[in-house]
This record gives sequence, C-alpha cells and structure tokens, in this order.
Amino acid sequence: MKMAEVLVVEDEDDVRRLVRVLLERAGHSVSEAGNGIEALRLLKSATPDLIVLDVTMPELDGWQTLERIRDLTEVPVLMLTARAGELDKVRGLKSGADDYVTKPFGRQELLARVEALLRRTSGPPEVRPAYRDAIVMVDYVSREVTVAGRPVQLTPLEFKLLSAFVRHPNETLARDRLLELVWGDTEGFGGDQVKLYVGYLRRKLGWDAAAPSPIETVRGFGYRYRPPVDGGSSR
Repeated sequence: MKMAEVLVVEDEDDVRRLVRVLLERAGHSVSEAGNGIEALRLLKSATPDLIVLDVTMPELDGWQTLERIRDLTEVPVLMLTARAGELDKVRGLKSGADDYVTKPFGRQELLARVEALLRRTSGPPEVRPAYRDAIVMVDYVSREVTVAGRPVQLTPLEFKLLSAFVRHPNETLARDRLLELVWGDTEGFGGDQVKLYVGYLRRKLGWDAAAPSPIETVRGFGYRYRPPVDGGSSR
C-alpha cells in the first residue's frame, strides 16, 4: 500500500482513535480533526493525500464539510456513515465523495477502501487559494466574499454560483454547464433557474441592471464573468 498523509475527521473520540491506529499500523501518517471547522483550518495549511470524513458531526456536518472541501481541492474523500441506505450513498457520491464505509465497519474493509483510493491518485491536489481581482475577493475556507472591500452575505447556492464564475474568468458558461457546476445536475432544472439565481447574485453584489456588470449575459447561450483589468486577477 502507498504510504500517505491521511486526515481523519470524526467527532467521536473512540472512532477517531480506532481509525488512526488502523492507518498508522498500515504505515500512514495521520492527522486528526474533531469537527468540520477544524478540518478546514488544517486543510488550508497542508493538503493530505486522503480525507476520512464522518457524516454526522455537530456544527458543520459531513455534507457541509465535503462541500467546502470541494471548494478548495479535489483530494480523495472517504465518507464514514452510520446509514447504509442507497439514497445516502448516492448523495455522498453526487456531492463529491470518492467512496464510503458504513459504520460499524470492518478493519480490513476500511484499509481496503483507503488502499483503493490511494491507488487512483499520485499525490494530493493543491489547495485552491482565495480568489482576488480588482473588485471581488472570495475566500473558499471561510466562505467570505467582499466586493470593493464591502462584505457580502451569500447563500450557499449563491456562493457556489459566484465561485463557478470566478474560476472560469472570461469563459462563456452555457446554462447546462452552470447547472452541472452549481446544482450538480441538469435534470429537474432549467435555464429559468439559472437566470433567476444570476439575478439574485448580481443584486447581492451590487450590480443592478442599470449598470454594466462583470457577470455578462451572452444572449442565447449563457453567462460570462469578466474580471476588471484594472488591478489584474488571480484564480
């Protein structure tokens, strides 16, 4: 098995210690986080090769933590869930998890799942830095957004929509592409949904219809974010 850096995110001390012991006996280096917020702080400073993430946690649960992890990096994530229902498994995989193990888990099963995920990767992806241009700043860890230095409160969906735009500057994004990036699915949603939320986002950021907006409408196709050239931009 490839020796790796693994971050274990689990609020139950006994389970976290058990996972740590199993992984360390297999030769891995393990760091621990007792909740999602602590995990995101650790992830900002160092990217592991793999994350083992519990679903049921206080404050920020596993689904919310996974969503924020995917804002930052594509590091493999193995979910620990107490529920074996098909809907929970599908939800995890659609949300960006790479695999899952149901509690109570067998020790060999856990190690086999870890080994399989590590075989698919050659090293940890980089953590995405905060985005900045002459107007907008997006911090993916804290989910803070400022426009011209002014803090803006966005809903989770609005944050994902803005992130999709700033990660693809000057690229025209079709409505179906935005549905994939933001909603994770093109079924059950349509262009009207995208149009509605783009309007919400523009108003939240202070870009009303009377003034030119960095989020441009490309008629008949979709939308495009044009970062201001004054001051440059970074992805």
